[in-house]
Amino acid sequence: MTAVRGGGGGTTLLVIAKEPVPGRVKTRLTPYWTPRQAAELAEAALADTLEAGLALPAGRHVLVLDGKPGPWLPAGYQVVAQAAGGLDARLAAAFAGCDGPALLIGMDTPQVTAELLRPVFADAAWQECDAWFGPAADGGFWALGLAEPRRPGLLLGVPMSTARTGAVQRARLTAAGLRVRDLPVLLDVDEPADAVEVARAAPRTRFARAVAELGALRRGPAGADRPPASRVPSGPAPGPAHATTGDRPAAGTPPRTAPDAAR
Repeated sequence: MTAVRGGGGGTTLLVIAKEPVPGRVKTRLTPYWTPRQAAELAEAALADTLEAGLALPAGRHVLVLDGKPGPWLPAGYQVVAQAAGGLDARLAAAFAGCDGPALLIGMDTPQVTAELLRPVFADAAWQECDAWFGPAADGGFWALGLAEPRRPGLLLGVPMSTARTGAVQRARLTAAGLRVRDLPVLLDVDEPADAVEVARAAPRTRFARAVAELGALRRGPAGADRPPASRVPSGPAPGPAHATTGDRPAAGTPPRTAPDAAR
């Protein structure tokens, strides 16, 4: 993978994603939607994510892509190819190409905003902080930031897309002595019910418009109006990001996924 070098300094934003090709992305949205419709939703989610990233004062904006860029790619991003190997290796390689602090997010949280990510890009973001962790509602994680990104041991060997992903990844950070700050819990889009819930929570996004055009906001996929309780985080709404060196599992139910890079 091409290294991410130079730039005006500051924290690098990494967006790891798949080219939205029918049959290769958001396959768990089928058969409720066709592969082409699922790819249209994936493209909208990716476009929303990339747009939010451009509003951040990142030293570099980098798309770590499995596939080829398309008309959905805005100006301002450097595109590098994903490395070979499992998802843990690809995430580690994406970080390893950075000179300084970096934040990595995926493409399946189209409700993400620049305001939500801005603490990671603030002047004091890395003071008394070595890592940022964004837990997902299903127990995985949607964001990971590292002050020292060239430490592949922080990621290699973490089981991806399992019931332990988020907890294991966060524990790996704290076991290495890193001081971790947490971002709010977000629901990532894996199932049709998730798509409807996220669209309703972020109605001004391209993703919400795409879901509405498919008619799902009016009728909803089976169970979409009432997502399974296991997919909704319990407890109070997340507060401001805070630092801790304790081994605290990600909020919500047992962890399952990492950012949707090439699942």
